[in-house]
Amino acid sequence: MKNTDVLVIGGSAAGMVAALTGKSSWSDKSFILIKKQKDVMVPCGIPYIFGTLNSSQLNIMPVDNMLAKAGIESIVNEVVSIDKNTKIAKLISGEEIKYDKLVIATGSIPIVPKWLKGTNLENFFVIPKDKTYLDEMKSKISGLKKVVVIGAGFIGVEVSDELAKSGHDVTLIEKEKTILASAFDEEVASKIEEIIKNRGIKLITGNGVKEIIGNTKVEKVKLENDTILDADAVILSMGYQPNTELAKKSGIYLDESNYIVVDEYMRTHEKDIFAVGDCAQKRDFITRKRVPTMLASTACAEARVCGMNLFGINIVKTFSGTISIYSTAIDGHGFGTAGITERRAKEEGINIVSAIFEGVDRHPGNMPDTKKQIVKLIVAKQSGVIVGGEVIGGLSAGELTNVIGIIIQNRMTISTLLTSQIGTHPCLTASPAAYPIIKAAEMVAAKIKF
Repeated sequence: MKNTDVLVIGGSAAGMVAALTGKSSWSDKSFILIKKQKDVMVPCGIPYIFGTLNSSQLNIMPVDNMLAKAGIESIVNEVVSIDKNTKIAKLISGEEIKYDKLVIATGSIPIVPKWLKGTNLENFFVIPKDKTYLDEMKSKISGLKKVVVIGAGFIGVEVSDELAKSGHDVTLIEKEKTILASAFDEEVASKIEEIIKNRGIKLITGNGVKEIIGNTKVEKVKLENDTILDADAVILSMGYQPNTELAKKSGIYLDESNYIVVDEYMRTHEKDIFAVGDCAQKRDFITRKRVPTMLASTACAEARVCGMNLFGINIVKTFSGTISIYSTAIDGHGFGTAGITERRAKEEGINIVSAIFEGVDRHPGNMPDTKKQIVKLIVAKQSGVIVGGEVIGGLSAGELTNVIGIIIQNRMTISTLLTSQIGTHPCLTASPAAYPIIKAAEMVAAKIKF
């Protein structure tokens, strides 16, 4: 039987970062990480294996190298049971590992609704973080023409664009009124939709899927309004659910949505057992409600908190909720969102003020590669605290979205933002006299009238 101070189950972003941060914080402790596959995919890079990267092999996280350099043992295996009392994890190979601290980072799996007919047909696919599955999927799709993608969240949009770029005839279906509906308000999402359509993707919104039709293979897709679409393949991208069957079987407390319940130190209800990443319960930073947010950036933040608190609690190193910072890029246009949307704020009863400013991301506007930059800020009216922001622009939109995330996390107000000092340069940023995030703040301030 092996012995270790810390056993980490799961080798994707959350597990890797928990192990690395833990070893850095507690260098005298031994760490073992268990992962089911030798090659671990970069989660956010998965859509790009269908086009830009054109190979899953170019989307591999260097987990083994990073762990080896840190002095952490990595094992390809699978944990099938955890005995909380004896602190022994049993592997599928029959081996056992005794631990002092346990970190569960088992991630998530794609949602496939039981009510959806036709999911057993050939050429029906989901998008897991499984290299073997994805390689086979990519090989099969390469010989097919008409692809229907169900679900226009970030992954659905990115996969659709990559497949369209590779020559496939792509139809993207979204039941909500707009694409990316949980991340962007309607007036921002509509601008993104135009870019998507200009890429040659057929877009259907406000209409869900009723059934996938075929004898042995996918042949057609039936929509809720009974429209029939021809299809050679269907890719379902309706979100993910926590992979917590091992935790459940081991008697670790789950909430009603099957997430592992954790506190702000990422501790579960069981002594010496932590959980991080997609399998762990999330709370929204603004509303404090439980949310199904699954992001590698959130997972890594949780993992760092977990690693630093494994053998002793540091009261300033806590995870206070997900800010839900998302970003993506289509055809040189970047889109990002942080915090809550205006629609979500109103649903939660938060009295808000919002404003949108449209400018450019270089100055003067005739500089090469200049893109229109649109910034929307959502602000709590009484306090002036910024609770959300949305960005459309060039590729710099991703970093500007991160800036908004930091603003939200530090509970900055409009007044603080308006007096913030920024660095600008013609090749890199908008003009200091028309910096979109500052101008949007000015517009909000005029509405609030501080």
